[in-house]
Amino acid sequence: MSDINVPGCGVDRFLLLLDGPWATLIVRELLNGPRRFTELRKALPGISAHTLSHRLRRFEEHWLVTRTAFAETPPRVVYELTPLGMSLRDVLYAMNDWGNALPETVQVQIATSRSANSVVSDRTQTVDPQGKQRASCPGKQVGIGGD
Repeated sequence: MSDINVPGCGVDRFLLLLDGPWATLIVRELLNGPRRFTELRKALPGISAHTLSHRLRRFEEHWLVTRTAFAETPPRVVYELTPLGMSLRDVLYAMNDWGNALPETVQVQIATSRSANSVVSDRTQTVDPQGKQRASCPGKQVGIGGD
């Protein structure tokens, strides 16, 4: 029997499940309720079908998401957060609050330093050099993005 090495730090455990740039954004979208695969892809511009499938499978394996397949033509599959997945709501709200509280000078620096191919470029608040917000976060309907 092999030894299981579980990280002692909760932050390490969190990052094992929600690693990479897309993980928290997928959870953010599912906080709005059950979604089909195509709805998630539309809500997350730039994510590949492969990446989204991989993340959803991983979330399902770790009890963050349920996948319900309906015996219909065409086939319909719906993804929904489990109670464990929904418990991430306060974490994402705290991340949103922290990001919204950044000084404008930091926001401008972030906006000017990220590359055009940045994963988050189409999903975050965009700030022009004068510090004015130009777009809002798609998670706004559940309080993420500046409610």
